[in-house]
Amino acid sequence: MADELKPAYLIAGGDRPKVDRTVARLRIRFDPDAIEVLEAADTTGDDAVAACNVLGLFGAGTRLVVVEGVEAWKAPDAKAVADYLKAPAPGTTLALVGGEMKKDSPLAKAIAGKGELLIWDVVMKAVARWIADQFKLQKTKAEPEACRLLAELVGDDLYELAGEVDKIATWANGADVTEADVEALVAPRAGSPPWALTDAWGARDVGGVLRAAEHMLDRTGDPLSRTIPRLVGSLTTHVRRARTAHRLDEQGMSPQEAAPLLGMRHQFPAQKLFAQVRNYSAEELDSVLIRLAELDHALKGGSRLANELELERALVEITVPA
Repeated sequence: MADELKPAYLIAGGDRPKVDRTVARLRIRFDPDAIEVLEAADTTGDDAVAACNVLGLFGAGTRLVVVEGVEAWKAPDAKAVADYLKAPAPGTTLALVGGEMKKDSPLAKAIAGKGELLIWDVVMKAVARWIADQFKLQKTKAEPEACRLLAELVGDDLYELAGEVDKIATWANGADVTEADVEALVAPRAGSPPWALTDAWGARDVGGVLRAAEHMLDRTGDPLSRTIPRLVGSLTTHVRRARTAHRLDEQGMSPQEAAPLLGMRHQFPAQKLFAQVRNYSAEELDSVLIRLAELDHALKGGSRLANELELERALVEITVPA
């Protein structure tokens, strides 16, 4: 940011850790008592403008008005900001903070003339490169394979990834981070199975599904009696989401539009999910969910077969083309 403050900033993007750092750097330039923080969900563009104008009437010194979550704002809110910036309050800075936003959105256009756009996105295909950059910030070198594995194990939540990078870099203490280090230090997230398993299932790759499941079971430190039900639970969650994605796809909704409805923060995972479900019919996805429910029953005492065998049989049946 330039030394001379602009009357307004749009600080947004999918790289939330970087967005947070930027907001923090801006806030330290103001007295804490001169900062007002608002939520866009409860604040209109007119409300934000009113806050700027009211603050500008009191006392000497500079003021900062921060509005969080502005990706939820509509065109009238952007127009209110654009009108305000024709004659902004002296000594007041308006910081609009949001998630993923396009640089040609109405709000971005409103800010661009008089303020500054600070928009940082991470293309999900480039998550591994983002991880490598975070290690560099920690003055630690990480192998590309280690970065890719970390993305696979944790997913695309940049907050979680930043936390894992900090943990691993502290442990490495200046040494290079290898794939083996990540494998030893990072556990797969229980909420969703690693991409290797879901990608193989989506591609109807039976061999890939079995290999991915075997790898997951081999690398966990927990007993199989706990690991297998956890794997089945997370896979069931993925398939339920896939069934919803299939329905939204049939309705003509794009992955970008569907992402919030699927509980996904970013468009790229939704695009992957849409590609997966196009390999299955609605009836097949319903059958997969029924088969996973049967597997869950078998794992809870409904079968005399070993849990590993029940899992293997079910994975083959839910993946093999009809």
